[in-house]
Amino acid sequence: MAPFEKSMEMMPFKQRKCLATRKDEVCNIRSKFPNKLPVIVERYVREKNLPLLDKTKFLVPFELTLGQFLCLLRNKIALDQTQTLFLLVGGKSMSCMSSSMGEIYSHFRDSDGFLYITYASQEVFGAPQSTDKPPR
Repeated sequence: MAPFEKSMEMMPFKQRKCLATRKDEVCNIRSKFPNKLPVIVERYVREKNLPLLDKTKFLVPFELTLGQFLCLLRNKIALDQTQTLFLLVGGKSMSCMSSSMGEIYSHFRDSDGFLYITYASQEVFGAPQSTDKPPR
């Protein structure tokens, strides 16, 4: 991939496309797929140890829970078993994992019609210590 394309991929979706273009995309998506929700998933800006997803746009069924969507994303991202994956809805809040995507979409969708979800990670569950420090 060319360096320019890679830098464009790392830019947030809202900065890559103007509001009118995003609204048109949502209209086209909703007319073609009335039973699906348009979702944009992006990596947290300061999160450098997580890989980028191969795509950022997802069409998600209304009935899918946020927990099921998290599992889908976790399978797409190769995480170490000591890392956990967090989803921030609307860029700022964690939502209940048993909530349906339809409920989340109705509360947190952006003015352009997309639901924006940010993913981040944190090492948990007793991550192995480095070998250069003696145990206490």
